[in-house]
Amino acid sequence: MNRILAIALLVLSMSTWGQTLTIRADDWFPMNGNPNDPQPGYMIELAKAIFEAEGIEVDYQLMPWERALHEARSRNIDCVVGAYKEDAPDFVFPQAHWGLDRAHFYVAKGDSWRFSDFNGLLSRKVGLIGGYAYGDEFDAFAANNKGAAFQYMSGDGALDKNIKKLLAGRIDTIVESVAVLEAKVKEMGVQGQVVSGGELTKATPMYIACSPENPLSVGYMKMVDAAMPVLKSNGTLDKILDSYGLQPW
Repeated sequence: MNRILAIALLVLSMSTWGQTLTIRADDWFPMNGNPNDPQPGYMIELAKAIFEAEGIEVDYQLMPWERALHEARSRNIDCVVGAYKEDAPDFVFPQAHWGLDRAHFYVAKGDSWRFSDFNGLLSRKVGLIGGYAYGDEFDAFAANNKGAAFQYMSGDGALDKNIKKLLAGRIDTIVESVAVLEAKVKEMGVQGQVVSGGELTKATPMYIACSPENPLSVGYMKMVDAAMPVLKSNGTLDKILDSYGLQPW
């Protein structure tokens, strides 16, 4: 079937659906950021390119990550962005990822500690963000040592708070996406004060993911799957990524 016709038929089948798609996630720029900024994040621009072209308005706002997952499971919102499959294994995902992410340990400038193994973290104070998935093995290790070596930050501005705690000496290690950390320290004006202490994860796929309780989620993701090859071939994806200084995956 012609791809454009397939999209048209899908849109027609959605004629009785809600005409607004709600997306929520915490501030995780450059994937997603301030909804009022001309650059709200490349995943938000990508979602708008897909859905708004078909008459479905994208309603995007910031929300703490754990709450966003809960609200989607409660069917109060439709989708989240920047999700690993480990974050929300019950959610509905598209076939293709929306980028690859790497996580590093970060320490304050002048701290000579470098990651070697998990047991070496037991002498550290590691700041994490509640609801994030950092990899099955690490997540299990952190959960077993919660309160001893690992502290979880939740709520709005969780990363900002962890960086401030790191620079104030209240914790000595944080774990974060390389792209997100670089963007955040630039925004906060503390470039050079936070440095990598070693890699935690190799490249991990990130996605838009939709509520497991919403019967429309499968249809939304089929629309994404149909549109992505078109956006790649016509240059839209490259243009969006280039505006954030990112390379196509």
